[in-house]
Amino acid sequence: MSDTPATVLLEIHTDALAGMRSAPRHFAKWAALLADEDYPDADLTEELFHTYLVSGDEALTALWSRNLTAWDFAEGPRWALTTSARTDERRAAVYDRLQFGSDLRKALNDAVPVAEIAGPTVITREFTPWYTPERAASRTFYWTSYEGKLRAKGWSDAAVASLDEASRAVVERLTDPEQPTARQAKGLVVGYVQSGKTANFTGVAAKAIDAGYRLVIVLGGTLNLLRAQTQRRLDMELIGQENILRGADITDLDSLVGVDYAGDDDADWDEFVQHGARPSVLGAFDIERLTTRDRDYTSLAQGIRALEFEKREPTRPLHDPANIHHAAARILVVKKNKSVLTKLVKDLKQIHGLLGELPALIIDDESDQASVNTLDPKKWEQGRPERTAINGLLCQLLELLPRAQYVGYTATPFANVFIDPGDDGDLFPSDFLISLPRPAGYMGAQDFHDLDSAIPAEERTYANSRQKAHIRDVYESTGDRLQEAMDSFVLSGALKLYRADHGVPDGPFRHHTMLAHQSVRKDDHADLALRINSMWHQAGYSSAAGHERLAALWASDFVPVSETHASELPTPASYEALRPYVNAARQRIGSGGQPVIVVNGDSDRYFEQLNLDFDRTPHVWKIVVGGTKLSRGFTVEGLTITYYRRTTQQADTLMQMGRWFGFRPGYRDLIRLYIGREEPFGRDKYADLYEAYEAICRDEETFREQLAQYATVVDGKPQITPTQVPPLVAQHLPWIRPSARNKMFNAELVEIRSPGRPVEPAAYPQNHMAIKRNTERWRPLLDALSTDPVAFTNPPDDSSSLARSFEALTGTVTHGALVRTLSQLEWERPGHFDPHLTYLSQLDGTLAKVEDWQLISPRLASGTRIEARVLGSLPLSLVRRTRQSGKTSFGRIASVEHRIAAQRLIDNAGASLEARTQSAGIGPTTGVVLLYPVVEGDSHSHVQAAVRSGSADPSQIVMAFTLIPPTSAVSPDRRLVRFRAKSSRYASAATIPADMP
Repeated sequence: MSDTPATVLLEIHTDALAGMRSAPRHFAKWAALLADEDYPDADLTEELFHTYLVSGDEALTALWSRNLTAWDFAEGPRWALTTSARTDERRAAVYDRLQFGSDLRKALNDAVPVAEIAGPTVITREFTPWYTPERAASRTFYWTSYEGKLRAKGWSDAAVASLDEASRAVVERLTDPEQPTARQAKGLVVGYVQSGKTANFTGVAAKAIDAGYRLVIVLGGTLNLLRAQTQRRLDMELIGQENILRGADITDLDSLVGVDYAGDDDADWDEFVQHGARPSVLGAFDIERLTTRDRDYTSLAQGIRALEFEKREPTRPLHDPANIHHAAARILVVKKNKSVLTKLVKDLKQIHGLLGELPALIIDDESDQASVNTLDPKKWEQGRPERTAINGLLCQLLELLPRAQYVGYTATPFANVFIDPGDDGDLFPSDFLISLPRPAGYMGAQDFHDLDSAIPAEERTYANSRQKAHIRDVYESTGDRLQEAMDSFVLSGALKLYRADHGVPDGPFRHHTMLAHQSVRKDDHADLALRINSMWHQAGYSSAAGHERLAALWASDFVPVSETHASELPTPASYEALRPYVNAARQRIGSGGQPVIVVNGDSDRYFEQLNLDFDRTPHVWKIVVGGTKLSRGFTVEGLTITYYRRTTQQADTLMQMGRWFGFRPGYRDLIRLYIGREEPFGRDKYADLYEAYEAICRDEETFREQLAQYATVVDGKPQITPTQVPPLVAQHLPWIRPSARNKMFNAELVEIRSPGRPVEPAAYPQNHMAIKRNTERWRPLLDALSTDPVAFTNPPDDSSSLARSFEALTGTVTHGALVRTLSQLEWERPGHFDPHLTYLSQLDGTLAKVEDWQLISPRLASGTRIEARVLGSLPLSLVRRTRQSGKTSFGRIASVEHRIAAQRLIDNAGASLEARTQSAGIGPTTGVVLLYPVVEGDSHSHVQAAVRSGSADPSQIVMAFTLIPPTSAVSPDRRLVRFRAKSSRYASAATIPADMP
């Protein structure tokens, strides 16, 4: 082996890679050039590099991981235009540029695999590129500092690169802060509930400040507690110690008076970013805080002078490059509060001239709360917009700051998407809409629901069912299970302590909480808190009976779940081994004699009295009882057990209540959700909250999937723009309408193309005569079905290690016959199917050629099958489906197994000729239709009631279907969606009067 030590090689590689920020280059030449002076005899061969990689040299591997990952994530780089980010093709292009041999490529791939992480989905209108890689790389002081902080917190290279990519996607769509002409951009960033949106907007703020934005206003919640959380996060991870101290001597206590964090012995002060000196001394620029952790905006602290910017070139505007990059930035974190924002607007009005030159960025956290104008347009006087208080003040801010950019952040985007896009003064995200990818390690809907699971309910186990692992149903028959939920809270706390004592990092276990959310009424909160407190003191957690109860729950619940989902974590061999930790958990939870904290106040003073500051309190181990105040923006740290039984009709409210979503490192397997499955709702109604949540999650995922599907650029232009998103979403979510009732969307969705993708309409008629007419229209096609059932088999996959089979009647119909039938069908919402029908009608050779369609009418398992003739057809297997709560449409029509089988037919037919000849199936110009005679109902008896003497009542049979066109049914330009303006006179307008002809 060469005598060149790893440290020398690391130094040479570091210097070489530092010169390749914009693109990978011939590595051997760069390394040799840089080593020539200091290490002329260094061994720079690939063999030595390979040896150190294979031997596991951590520093060298980490260096290459950062650089390879950055190149993997680069969007549309000039040096690899034909490759997509995060693909093997991109990595190969990198190696080609570096001119590495095959052995070294393999070693690097083993050490640094290509990250399989989805990128952000971007819906945008065309914009002028200004934030080029070269421009971004030229000024990176605060982004580099923030990036280093994230790595210090344990973020992986892939996670940092993903945030880099997503924050860049926002910043590049803002207006160039240096450009002479003032222009505002408005956008929306959609994340997941408690998924790290703050990290994204901190990254956006860092890059925007580096680029030249000099006033950043962050709207951080409606309470001081939430605002202070956001302020502290920005102070710690972006602004840093030197900007907070502003020259104060950290060793001089007198000089620290009035300085937050450092002046009050904050335990985490050492965790705050350190720049090494005042940034202005280091050749960058300082950040001045106009708000602090404990002080919201009251007035400009130094008067109007706080927003006076010194110009190096007084004759040039502030936004000129000669001035802007030498001026300090100002940051405010303010509540969405009328008095606070009124003071800010009033102060800004006193500043003349400068505001027109000041590049500003407004970041609106939880932008669908308070920011949206909720006044009824029908009550506007003389047709002029009247605004709610917060909405009006935000619009005034934008008027006062002509160079301000507005970016909203939310996990529930529908309220923002359906702001009137025709009201230029409002906050509609007219420039861009970005959907962030689901972060690694995040527990969301997919972790609590068996979405699209092909495993029958009776065969689901802790191992193959997320619902079985984490959900604990509360029915009338089960009792309220509140004691069990409390027992689970104690046990999960004990298991955290056990793990911390056996080598698991205990940072995530600092706080341990249970949330009980049963009502919005304060009286109910008090009653529930009193009951929990009484139950706690009567639970006997230190008695033999109490330990016996806990031991039984541990053995029946926690042991099997943890064995399956956390086998790599230390587990006690017996309850006796856990028992000491149970006692320790009990003591922590009951400290102060009170295990319960009620959170339902409306004032900042109320929250200050709670002692529920997760940042300042060393350990919060409590049961938190509350309602609405525990939803938006408020992160219940360490949340492990949730007891949820509150009903609501508002989808976004229900989604925001999902506090059990989030990051749970080291204790994912311990998460439990006790949720009501038959809660009283209205008059003589009952709500299944778990099913309601699943329906909302599906709506959210449908929205994200649609954005991803249509985000692909065609001929260099976006397929859809933000103003076209509302009518697209309304097509699938009919409860959404334009915000102004006297307006309609000008963009009309006229065609949706779905080559190789399922099309499953759900808004079937409710009127029995219309249902009967639709059944009669389907009747001629039923004659194509054969009498002999065909077996379909799905191979083992991620959902099951076993092959699964079902039988179905099949037949073939011509394309023309199917389109004639589909074109005659009636729908609950007229025009519901028209965009799909427009596409299907052109598959006669106009757009593409489809010869025929295979009908598949699945048969249910013999034990539950009810067969009946439909208007004299062969006996068909009837299926039961229900319409979604509060909607006219059904949930999913096709079962997962049937859809998998149909998709496999389509995919195999679209594969290469060689692959097709190896598997029987359909041809490349044949589509598939899954056809179901559906009976609407909640039980098996409803299906039985629809059949008499072996024949089904046609007025009770909804002929529902899922169809999948062949993959070849696509146009040459590969466009998937098409709009037209309802009024060509206003082709660029987002909305038009509803009565316009």
